Amino acid sequence: MVFLLLALLVVAVLHIYVWKRLVLDVARTPRFRRAGTIAFAVLASLLIAALVLPRRIGIDAARWIVWPGYLWFAVLFYLFVVLLVLEIPRFVANRRPKAEATDEGRRLFLARGAAVVAAVAAPATVGAGMVSALSAPEVKRFTVPIRRLDPAFTGLRIAVVSDIHVGPILGRAHTERLVRMINETQPDLVAMVGDLADGTVEDLGHAAEPLRDLVSREGTFFVTGNHEYYSGHQQWITELERLGLHYLRNTRTQITRAGRTFDLAGITDVTGKAFDDAPDVVGALRGRDETKPAVLLAHQPVQVTDAARAGVDLQLSGHTHGGQLYPFHHVVGLAQPAVSGLSKVDDTWLYVTNGAGFWGPPVRVGAAPDITVLELVSAPIIR
Repeated sequence: MVFLLLALLVVAVLHIYVWKRLVLDVARTPRFRRAGTIAFAVLASLLIAALVLPRRIGIDAARWIVWPGYLWFAVLFYLFVVLLVLEIPRFVANRRPKAEATDEGRRLFLARGAAVVAAVAAPATVGAGMVSALSAPEVKRFTVPIRRLDPAFTGLRIAVVSDIHVGPILGRAHTERLVRMINETQPDLVAMVGDLADGTVEDLGHAAEPLRDLVSREGTFFVTGNHEYYSGHQQWITELERLGLHYLRNTRTQITRAGRTFDLAGITDVTGKAFDDAPDVVGALRGRDETKPAVLLAHQPVQVTDAARAGVDLQLSGHTHGGQLYPFHHVVGLAQPAVSGLSKVDDTWLYVTNGAGFWGPPVRVGAAPDITVLELVSAPIIR
């Protein structure tokens, strides 16, 4: 409820600002202002419906609302960004000395010029972002040196996928494509790190079914993300286990090769605290052999603080979507230690995938969807 209220507040602020710049500041006839105001009211209502109604009217019916509503959300966002950037030259130009008779004409010219630029740039950006979001994910590959990793595991490949977000826009075909792409990488292990679905098992179980076809030597392991808790996490856990995936709920398992082992652990998302399902990295790793490395699945990068304190060697995360809509990357970076890619926190490697789907607008700008294959190699311990 708090998230929804915050989202509605943001929607209201964006609409008021963009309406003022595109309608109030450029129109000189009551008819144009009235038409522009009505158009903005209709679009705002459509966006609010896209945010509120899908869980109430069912996935099939929601598609007719979500597509136009979320596309308008993306266009609105980039109208806001472009107009905000153009405030600087407008301010400078309006500060220049000028005759009082030309003052109003200059202001109108600048307002209309900014409106035209925004009206061209925002839809063009959204169009390119749609192509990126709806295209096949990029397959990224990284090599990660792990201390204490036995040489027997050198070359072990972990396919990391997160934020699949099947829902009103992304359905079964999206999952089938991801499964096919992951299997083509021939991974030794698949790690799904949360946010599979935006809806219930009843509505979206069919879209998740292709996950049963994932193929790897060690199997597919998963943890919950925040959206699992919004969508009925217990039902989704049961469903994924029925499909043959292995759930790591604040626990660990051993991956074995040639008689050697390392620990693969998983913890619940921080959102689980509100559902009596809080993450517990200490409990997940309790009793392990600390001479062996530990790889942790944790939906949010922010959980790496506890992971580093617990001696985890590598944490695999998602959640950020790589920012999804540039320049929103910078806002995400205020809440998370990393937005995308491979980094290090103390002695713990952190890998954050951009995710394979999207939330909200079917648009990605500056953060293409991805599947990642991490190849582990043995690294010497420097004393």
